Amino acid sequence: MSAFNRPRLLAPGPVEVSPDTLRSLSQTQIHHRTPEARKAVLEARENLSKLLGTDFEVLITTTSGTGAFEAAIVSLLEDGAEVVCAEAGKFGKRWGQMAEKLGYGVTYVSTEWGKALRPDDVAAAVEGKKALFITHSETSTGVLHDLQAIAKAVRAVNPDLLIYVDAVTSFAVAELRPTEWDLDVIVSGSQKGVAAPPGLGFAMLSPRALEVLNSGKANPRRYYLDLAKELKSQKNGETAQTPAINLIQALNVSTSRLVSIPLEDLWTEKEKMNNALVAAGLALGCTNFAERVSPATAALVPPAPLSGKQVADAMKARGARAAAGQDAFKDSMFRISLMGYYDRYDALAVAGILEDVFAGLGVQFERGVAVKAAWDALKNAAPELVSK
Repeated sequence: MSAFNRPRLLAPGPVEVSPDTLRSLSQTQIHHRTPEARKAVLEARENLSKLLGTDFEVLITTTSGTGAFEAAIVSLLEDGAEVVCAEAGKFGKRWGQMAEKLGYGVTYVSTEWGKALRPDDVAAAVEGKKALFITHSETSTGVLHDLQAIAKAVRAVNPDLLIYVDAVTSFAVAELRPTEWDLDVIVSGSQKGVAAPPGLGFAMLSPRALEVLNSGKANPRRYYLDLAKELKSQKNGETAQTPAINLIQALNVSTSRLVSIPLEDLWTEKEKMNNALVAAGLALGCTNFAERVSPATAALVPPAPLSGKQVADAMKARGARAAAGQDAFKDSMFRISLMGYYDRYDALAVAGILEDVFAGLGVQFERGVAVKAAWDALKNAAPELVSK
């Protein structure tokens, strides 16, 4: 990286955090069993609830989103329960693999990477099952699955089903209406849309999920990841175990900015910023990998003969950390994101970086075309994102 380039974190997590959030981490260490700590925990739960837009019970775990998802599985589902995992990417499949390791019976509903899950396909698999695991925004593909339609379809077949949602990259980024869509468990993490450092997982529970949690019928083999125990403590601003209180304080700084923005405005602006990234890529000859674009991630296939890794490496050489694809698609695409502490002018900067990268890789284009495409996407509510 040149000394003239500042580092930019453009991968789909972890994300850049604000200077004031970083400064909060340098505060004097506090004890986690004090009024100051209890106030911080309660504030964090309140802010996360506001960002969810509903009064689900919010529980904070000192883990990642993966840890919060595991906690929600073992705290709500009986040992050996039968579940459905609807997946179309690396992270969606993770939840089924986790459940298998924990001794649950898993039925998979799978769709090829880049495609959106079909509500009827998912609904056909849920009869008699205890839970559905589904990823809202699939980070590995850039797809936003139609969660509302899928939830409606499965409820028609199995009204008592617990719907678990991996909202790791959709929470505080994409439209998400847990009460209206009749969802039960929303899981996310601190290092994505809420623009805080990694290290906290969130499990947000509906009244139906709380009833199950309090029934005492869940998997008995749990200790640290026991949400029933956490619920008793966190209602009073305590935690069952030692929390990452410094991260919770930082989370409060980050989310205080986000909750000052009307939630629908936040969703709209994040969508426009991601649309600008996609539009810039298309202007340079890329194609869109995602059938249904998530506002959390732009997954772009570069023009032949370039690979996604070549583009990601060239961005890294300019100080911009992007991500290539994953697993079988590691060379097929590159992925960039503005989920965290970014604004629309960062989208224009990324468009300029992409122009430099593609020029350096030998792609012929008229200078300024990507930046103009990004500007147009930011100005319009619904820019054209289909590859020419």
